[in-house]
Amino acid sequence: MNRSYPYLRTAILMWVTAVIVGAFLLRIPKMSILEHTARNLYFHVPMWFTMMAGMALSAFHAVGVLARPGREHDLRSATAAQTAMLFGVLGMVTGIVWARVTWYQGTDIWWNFDPRQTFAAMSLLVYAAYFVLRSQIDDIEQRARICAVYNVFAFTTVPFLLYILPRQVTSLHPGAEGNPAFSDITDPRMRLVFYPAVIGFIALFWLLYNQRVRLGRLLAAADRTSSEHDRSLAS
Repeated sequence: MNRSYPYLRTAILMWVTAVIVGAFLLRIPKMSILEHTARNLYFHVPMWFTMMAGMALSAFHAVGVLARPGREHDLRSATAAQTAMLFGVLGMVTGIVWARVTWYQGTDIWWNFDPRQTFAAMSLLVYAAYFVLRSQIDDIEQRARICAVYNVFAFTTVPFLLYILPRQVTSLHPGAEGNPAFSDITDPRMRLVFYPAVIGFIALFWLLYNQRVRLGRLLAAADRTSSEHDRSLAS
């Protein structure tokens, strides 16, 4: 393990802690409908940015699998996708709750198939299929190659489902057709927390991703040792 890793891990955790404290304690301007729920901007949007960064990393290692077959790239590709999905689910949950207390306040509605919500859900389902595919192939090398091809395809859908298509249709979300972007309706002072939040959550992704890669290596080494032991007993 890199000697600087513990210090970097501590710095990331302190950064994220500072972001969370700032998100809840720093003053924000009063905004119609949103009011204090606007603080969710510091969590909901960075979660999606983090998910997209993680999916890009996963696709990068998927290309590595196709260029130089090996378990390391496959491990990193799968781990990046898993960790990205975690942030994607958190982005979806924070969005559902935010919509519930603003757009649908006073109703029993939690999900109204708003186009941006629907496209985001479709993006998560595309990657959920990736994990189903991995679970159905036993051969390690074949699984790595087939899943790498699917991973690259899945990543090509991300910009369309999360950015291009939602901006072409009518939606309650800021930035959609007929609606101003969130930056146009929020106070510039909120960027003092928002941008550090984006950096902090991407850094937190990197931390979780690296921890899981190390765990994956240990589990793979244990499996190889167990297999070698079984073969030696059989012989």
